[in-house]
Amino acid sequence: MKNLMIFGMFILTMVFAQFAQAQTADDVVNKYIDALGGKEKLSSLNSVRLSGSMSIQGNDIAITVTKLHMKGMRMDISVMGTENYQIITPGKGVMFMPVQGMASPTDMPEDAVKAAQSQLDVQSALLNYKDKGTAVEFLGAEGNDYKLKVTFKNGISTTYFIGKSDNRLNKSVSKRSINGEEMEIETTYSNYKQVDGFWFAFTVTSSVQGETNYDKIETNVKVDESIFK
Repeated sequence: MKNLMIFGMFILTMVFAQFAQAQTADDVVNKYIDALGGKEKLSSLNSVRLSGSMSIQGNDIAITVTKLHMKGMRMDISVMGTENYQIITPGKGVMFMPVQGMASPTDMPEDAVKAAQSQLDVQSALLNYKDKGTAVEFLGAEGNDYKLKVTFKNGISTTYFIGKSDNRLNKSVSKRSINGEEMEIETTYSNYKQVDGFWFAFTVTSSVQGETNYDKIETNVKVDESIFK
């Protein structure tokens, strides 16, 4: 009887722990969404254009990123007198980098495309995440951040570090296969500013791509879908 009671208490503890974990994850997500502008506001965002420069090995490279919600993302890169681009859509990825000697557009590796597809969601990948087939697990706290393991429908996982005080995304960590080698990629987000009622990180620093500083972000701009073809 004693063992049965202990077993029963163990089961109850597990149930309550899982419930508390789910509630904690959703609580962090909800506060994060509110910090970006709120559900209703984010749902009105259909497109975004970010203009700025990327610093790689001491060189500043002009970039423009154009996104149309869940349809396409295009990054235009001007460097050393060449015009380069990368395109991501729900179905594929294409890159044309003449600065690297490419003579014609080339399909991007499947792993790279899958890793980038979450960025097609301009409204936030965590907005109504359950409806999108995304799983979110609360991993506790680390320093001044809460940690969330976010697993997207395509199987890609990323750990989000969301600030306890401001509920903004401070860092993301993920593992990616680059040139056949698995690497951990750390990206930090800072210099948040409000644009048309939405909050954006104007500085994004990647352990792979270096630092990107945006000087202009436009929302709900008209986007011709042909730029993704």
